[in-house]
Amino acid sequence: MEILTMPYLLPLLLLPLSLCLIFFIRKRGSAHPTNLPPGSEGWPILGENMELTMLGSQQLVRNRMQKYSRDVFKTSLLGEKVAVLCGAQGNKFVYTNQNKLFNRWPPLSLRRALYQDLDVKSHQEPKATFQNFQYDILNPDSLKRYVPVMDSLAREQLEQSWNPASVVKVLPLTKTYAFELACRVFMNVADSERLGRLLEPLSLLAKGILSLPINLPGTALNRAIRGCKVVRGELKRVVEERRKEMMMMKGSRGEDLLSKMVVATNEDGEYMSDNMVVNVILGLLVGAEYELSSTITIVIYYLAELPHIYDEVLKEQMEIAKSKGPDEVLTWKDVEKMKYTWNVVCECLRLTPPSIGAFNESTAEFTYAGFTIPKGWKVLWTPHSSHMNADYFPEPEKFDPSRFEGSGPAPYTYVPFGGGARMCPGRFYVKFVIMVFTHNLVTRFRLEKFIPNEKMLYHSSPAPAHGLPLRLHPHQK
Repeated sequence: MEILTMPYLLPLLLLPLSLCLIFFIRKRGSAHPTNLPPGSEGWPILGENMELTMLGSQQLVRNRMQKYSRDVFKTSLLGEKVAVLCGAQGNKFVYTNQNKLFNRWPPLSLRRALYQDLDVKSHQEPKATFQNFQYDILNPDSLKRYVPVMDSLAREQLEQSWNPASVVKVLPLTKTYAFELACRVFMNVADSERLGRLLEPLSLLAKGILSLPINLPGTALNRAIRGCKVVRGELKRVVEERRKEMMMMKGSRGEDLLSKMVVATNEDGEYMSDNMVVNVILGLLVGAEYELSSTITIVIYYLAELPHIYDEVLKEQMEIAKSKGPDEVLTWKDVEKMKYTWNVVCECLRLTPPSIGAFNESTAEFTYAGFTIPKGWKVLWTPHSSHMNADYFPEPEKFDPSRFEGSGPAPYTYVPFGGGARMCPGRFYVKFVIMVFTHNLVTRFRLEKFIPNEKMLYHSSPAPAHGLPLRLHPHQK
């Protein structure tokens, strides 16, 4: 037994020594200005990742702002030195200096998990990339035609899986809905067997994309890489099949994103590679399974928590329902009428933003709020620093949808979808999906939390501690 285990134990015993050696070599070799932002870089290698896990992103940002500075503080996350720029001014500074002082920086764990089969630096793709298609497929005018699809799938899911005779757990159900809808909208894929092969490994991938960049058995990154290999393999087969279909239908570009991408060429007649098409689709599916499902769950969490808010949403949605025939699906014009509901959603996302924010890398040394940020440091903007600021939102802990009436919050204070050139292109898609699902849910059921004081956990993406189990009470007809 001892002989068999030695090959596995030795690398594990040497790992801490190797990591510490790397850390001190990097530290000795890096000379930084003395006027760095206040803060702590935590433990060697681990940084403040343990604090992030224990406190959650929202509380970590709040604590550090109170302890160090309301403008900027330093920390160490995901193996990198990070300057966190805070408040509306911090948000504005990052957004307006994109491609000047900053470049977008996807964390190493995300790159290792998602792009394992593509050498992005050496493989130059044709100009036809997702940027050519994102506004074509994700702008409001294009999304209007998908509202009936969203509505039909929401009805189907609620009928099949949201059983009022039992306690239902919301988060896994919203993951399934968001994932299946993304497959239908972006790939026109609805085959249940194929979707089943994708969902579980995709979930493993989503859980590990923001983790310590250590690829060892049992780590989140290792599970993410293994999950991604399965997903990429299945998506590559989908892309190959679609490319053959579209080539046989010469002159047709198709309606969904996948069909558009497999026939797109640059000026030299070059097609996007299968790897690049897979990367685009994979990113959209991860966003749906990871952040969109979290966002839908957040909204349901508050509707179940606040009966007076739920009643006002129900009132608005029932007026829309009464204007429709029993089998008539929603249209984008119906979504446009959901003004109070959208204000409620906005307030949900103010109190519980769907992500920690976004990382950038500084391309030059710069000064902010009197402190020096060295070249190469990672810079994080985070909605937590402005959404709960009483200077921008009086009584920030209070749930108040009226904050979004009229012209709404001041610029750069409300940023659940980012801002500037890097504002999330999927924000309109998120709005349509949430509006449609909320309509179907509240017009069917009154919601009761099974765990009345269930806490919301804030990590890379917020989630109720127990997945939000609910009792569903059908409305009396």
